[in-house]
Amino acid sequence: MAIAGIDLGTTNSLISIYKDGHCVLIPNQFHKTLTPSVVSLDEKGELLVGQIARERLITHPERTAFSFKRLMGQKESCHLGEKTYLPEELSAFVIRQLLKDAEAYLGEAVEEVVISVPAYFTDEQRVATKRAGALAGVKAERIINEPSAAALAARIEKGIEDAVFLVFDFGGGTLDVSVVDSFENVIEILAVSGDNHLGGDDFQDILMEDFCSEHHLVQDKLGDQRAALLRKQALQCKHTLTVQDEAEMVLTVDGQEYRSSYTNQKLLDISGALFIRIQEVLRRAILDSNCGIDDISQVIMVGGSSKMPVVQGFLEHLFGCKPLTDVHCDETVARGCALAAAMKERREDIKELLLTDICPFSIGTDIINERNSREPLFQPVIERNSTLPCSKKRIFYTARDYQGSVRFNIYQGDSYYAKDNRKLSELKLSVPLKKQGEISIEVRFTYDINGILQVEAYVPMTHRLVQKEIINKDSYMSEEQIEKRRKELNRLKIDPAEQAENKMLLARGERLFVECTNERREYLRRSLESFQYTLAHASRRQIRYARLQLKETLDALETADPFLYLYEEEEDFEIDEDAYEEGEE
Repeated sequence: MAIAGIDLGTTNSLISIYKDGHCVLIPNQFHKTLTPSVVSLDEKGELLVGQIARERLITHPERTAFSFKRLMGQKESCHLGEKTYLPEELSAFVIRQLLKDAEAYLGEAVEEVVISVPAYFTDEQRVATKRAGALAGVKAERIINEPSAAALAARIEKGIEDAVFLVFDFGGGTLDVSVVDSFENVIEILAVSGDNHLGGDDFQDILMEDFCSEHHLVQDKLGDQRAALLRKQALQCKHTLTVQDEAEMVLTVDGQEYRSSYTNQKLLDISGALFIRIQEVLRRAILDSNCGIDDISQVIMVGGSSKMPVVQGFLEHLFGCKPLTDVHCDETVARGCALAAAMKERREDIKELLLTDICPFSIGTDIINERNSREPLFQPVIERNSTLPCSKKRIFYTARDYQGSVRFNIYQGDSYYAKDNRKLSELKLSVPLKKQGEISIEVRFTYDINGILQVEAYVPMTHRLVQKEIINKDSYMSEEQIEKRRKELNRLKIDPAEQAENKMLLARGERLFVECTNERREYLRRSLESFQYTLAHASRRQIRYARLQLKETLDALETADPFLYLYEEEEDFEIDEDAYEEGEE
């Protein structure tokens, strides 16, 4: 029985396996690797999935559902005629069809799948994705982030190892941009950014609007079927412009034929607003990653809409280099899923790599708003794009004189006001009656991608410690798995400064501080202070680089040789025999 990889997309889905040393994309019954993520219910009550269902979008829109991936993890239902389905149920129908195609192709059952999700997916959305797999009748323990899958495919198939990738995943309905660091045996996501309502479909909308404007047609008055035909013309025009520089749209309304010609330059001219939105998503991802444009080694184009020449040209203009494109860039994530499945099977010909996750939203607490006490502000403890699992600590102080207790409301989100974020829970503890600011409370958040959040509040004056554990109620983990994760999270609560390799480096630095003088001592002081600040405030990646920098500094100070000029001049040392004999006498 095989383990397969599934790219469960908004517009299309794919299934793949790793076989005979390479990834195989499995074709469906129509001999295509892309299966539309569309489900329709016919008049007999039979469910139709994929290409057949997509054809019914024009003729039976009220009985057909698409883009339901955007609703994953929500309680909102989708209507197919008189029946309603949850998004994960519709996704299960797509997965079931993919499994059916795979089993027909392989001649054996698929027992387990690795499914890709956007890196920004919340716990609820990830759990809903696993539930979709279970509803389809297959084991779906492993979830992989789409940018990690793309970077994995680039690293293994293209042989690109130590590099910082920008993964530009542009599908039909969404844009996801990720900055991914690939080094040693690790693939680590540094930052993600995206727009859930920006994709290739928006270029179709632009073409439709321009067509109607040119011919003085009112789009809302065309009627459902004619509007659907216009959308189909726009889709064909967009696809044609992907492979050649000129295309046209034709629509007949009340017996009159309307015709317009388009080039890629014209599409670029009328799509300025879309490119501004694309640039904003890119800007946010790069800033959050703490990387510069020059740090990006390669831009990886993923998703069907990434094939558009206007999009590729825009990325080349921004980054000054040609993006890494593939004829089948809509298959990149699926190939990465197949490689992840092979790693799960522990295939000997696939090197085991660590794929890290990130926290897509900040997690924190509310603090007093000095200008308006009725509108508390949000103070992040774990910042968005932090590598998971992670543990972060912040110190808070009492806000009023003789305050007997403190309550921390725990939120997830990134909004300025606490109320605009999603409340997860709250924690309350008593404190000594002292004046404002005299009592400090150390608050630590420890979190992993499985949805376990541990919150601790510690009062140093009284040594009082209050703890709370928040677990996603929909989590598929057993008690045994939860306990295992608890133990792993507890290990994270050691401050970076207390970790052995960092303690060793600091101790070595303190010893050298005693040995050094003057400028060398002052330089070492600044280096140690900078490293200690990094340990207290920075991410694991930044700590790793800071540790390497401090080690280089200490190595240089320790190996400094005042007689180095002798070696540089290559003078051989010789004993003055006459002086030796005179001294002996």
